[in-house]
Amino acid sequence: MTDKIIKSPSEKILTSRRKFLTSSAVGAAATLAAPAAIAQQGALKWRLQTYSGAPLGAHVIKPQIDAFNEAANGEMEIELYYADQLVPTGELFRAVQNGTLDAVQSDEASMASPVDISVFGGYFPFATRYSLDVPALFNYYGLNEIWKEAYDEVDNVTWLSAGAWDPLHIFTKEPIRSLADMKGKRVFGVPTAGRFLSQYGLIPVTVPWDDVEVALQTGELDGVAWCGFTEAYEVGWADICKYALTNSVTGAWFGSYFVNTESWNKVPPHLQALYKMSIDQSHYYRAQWYWGGEAKLRVEGEKMELTSIPQEEWNTVVTDAAKFWDEIAERGDRPKRVVDAFKKYAETMEKAGYPYR
Repeated sequence: MTDKIIKSPSEKILTSRRKFLTSSAVGAAATLAAPAAIAQQGALKWRLQTYSGAPLGAHVIKPQIDAFNEAANGEMEIELYYADQLVPTGELFRAVQNGTLDAVQSDEASMASPVDISVFGGYFPFATRYSLDVPALFNYYGLNEIWKEAYDEVDNVTWLSAGAWDPLHIFTKEPIRSLADMKGKRVFGVPTAGRFLSQYGLIPVTVPWDDVEVALQTGELDGVAWCGFTEAYEVGWADICKYALTNSVTGAWFGSYFVNTESWNKVPPHLQALYKMSIDQSHYYRAQWYWGGEAKLRVEGEKMELTSIPQEEWNTVVTDAAKFWDEIAERGDRPKRVVDAFKKYAETMEKAGYPYR
């Protein structure tokens, strides 16, 4: 008689979501794929590196690349590399610019993009509440045009698309129940949010993504300010961080797709269209994957105790964020236009009422 394996609540959630990943990836490939054919000689080969490590990359990009490779029908193949496998994350921009990489998936801040709007890549404090805010801002509030304008001034890099990832929460080994509890805690996180949070005593620490878990175990890190509940559980950080701060610093991460311009110009129009379609499919799938886990793991996940900073105290952080926005807007015309778009969008959403996600 075989003993029945009893899964924890979080294991059940993650298992069901991995099943969703498989069916979604297969469905996407089947939808896009052409009839099987013998691969053409001289097929285009690309190398793409993502900001994410392999456990996370399995969700945020691998389904897209698998679907694209199948649908390309032997005309083109993209080799996928995860965080730091070919170049360090901080060198991704230079690598795609000089042709070491043909494509990159990352936020601007983490990859040291040399444009004046790079500060908005990743987590910009309180710029968004929900994942739908990101495409709304890009498509209806002018961010598409601003991003294209900025990258048109950079040699040999083409920006293709931005999408939403998860919200930003802080996960730690010791609880945070007040702003004072942040003081001295060393956290792994994305640059802009880390710089903003440092005014409350948090210490941003940069280590390779694959080293985060060990750094948490050895005490080099006290926590992470990098993601939401979905990632924290998926990649194993929830096994070490025992506390989750429910106060969200922002509702969705800004991530983008970049290509080496010379490599992109060698791709025939129908494959360019296919690649853009696969990016859109990835944006859509990722929003479901993140939110589906985010909600259930907040409610049913058993690995982390939820803590909160009282709203009155947290309101001071919101006020500080408004000052931060204005400081960034003073950097130049384009940063000001982005901040103005954030303000207009926030004003519109406040008047619109309860949001459709």
